[in-house]
Amino acid sequence: MADHDDWVQRDAAVVWHGFTQMAAYADNSPIVVESASGHEVIDTKGRRYLDAISSLWVTTLGHRVPELDAAVREQLERGAHTTMLGNGNQIVVELSEALARVVPVDDPHFLYASDGASAVEQALKIAFQYWYNRGVSGKTNFVGLADAYHGDTIGALSVGAGGFGTDLFDPLRFPVLRAADCDDAARLVAEHASELAAVIIEPLVQGAAGMLLADPAAVRRLADACRAHDVLLICDEIATGFGRTGTLFASERCGVRPDLLCLGKGLTAGYLPMSATAASGRVFEAFLGADLGEKTLYHGHSYSGNALAAAVALRHLELIDSRRVLANVQERSEELRDLLHDRVAPKPQVREVRLQGLMGGVELAPPTEGLRWGRKVCAAAVERGVLLRPLGDVVVLMPPLTITSAEIHTIVRTLSDAIDEGATT
Repeated sequence: MADHDDWVQRDAAVVWHGFTQMAAYADNSPIVVESASGHEVIDTKGRRYLDAISSLWVTTLGHRVPELDAAVREQLERGAHTTMLGNGNQIVVELSEALARVVPVDDPHFLYASDGASAVEQALKIAFQYWYNRGVSGKTNFVGLADAYHGDTIGALSVGAGGFGTDLFDPLRFPVLRAADCDDAARLVAEHASELAAVIIEPLVQGAAGMLLADPAAVRRLADACRAHDVLLICDEIATGFGRTGTLFASERCGVRPDLLCLGKGLTAGYLPMSATAASGRVFEAFLGADLGEKTLYHGHSYSGNALAAAVALRHLELIDSRRVLANVQERSEELRDLLHDRVAPKPQVREVRLQGLMGGVELAPPTEGLRWGRKVCAAAVERGVLLRPLGDVVVLMPPLTITSAEIHTIVRTLSDAIDEGATT
């Protein structure tokens, strides 16, 4: 069997990693995962790492969950995939019925894709065409928040606020109205309603912005403004959905019911790529008309509604309920908050700690720019057996929703030690 260094070299020779400078890839001591189990990933050297980022925010119940493994195997006996373009699949219908019972959307209908950015693209196209189908002209613009991130496709980049090296693509992005926060967005809605198709927000927590928290009351005020001025509200819950903030969806904590809801990441518990755009009944009905007529949404993906992904997503929803996952999120969140307050927040190297449910960010306070403290702190944590990843100088804490008390203590202890080492070198 090839050793770890061989795997890194083979990797670098043929793989192009996202958000990674490949010229420096091998020099940054990447781990190469051989297997995963429970809340740990195991590399080619046999070292175990506590997966404190849920494999980029997607793994909700851990790795190799027996019930989810079984759901995939059982669906394989029926078939891995059939097209959803003009035809249906039993397991996708059952998943959609289950989602319809729990999403904060009125009379929802679900359009499936494979990743979060694609779910956002679908929502943008639906919002744009909705007004055309209703015979309303001029409502073609969007409002997005400062620091927003909604994905890497061109439409998602457009409603996002830039950053992450995306300035190069500015000529491809369409212009949007940019709001400082939810209350500012409500003001823009009132002032520009006649030209607005929709407002898009990440309710409660802006994840890729560094875990920036919003006031639920401000989110409600924005939703009220959208309703009052007949502007669609899109809630991007790619990151916040499926229990991450302590309720099944962050929109619930804010008391809002969006017209369009984008789902992804935790939808399949991290097993298979799948996302969905939930459209309210009033939005969906605007697309009903003559067969092959102009009201049709001419949009779809080859793997939309993949049967394997649908099977595991359906079983995942059942496990969230039967395992009291939301209760664990709330309990571990309080424990994590107390530990961070006692052991991390007082450090002079820390500017701020932000936490909602099990979405956390520890913002470091480097004395000068360019020190890459976030990268160094996370590298020091990985050396100690806890897998962390930064957003600039914000260390992200995003453990599985089934994380234990002992593992929370391990994460905070490791982070504290890593800050002491990494943020002083």
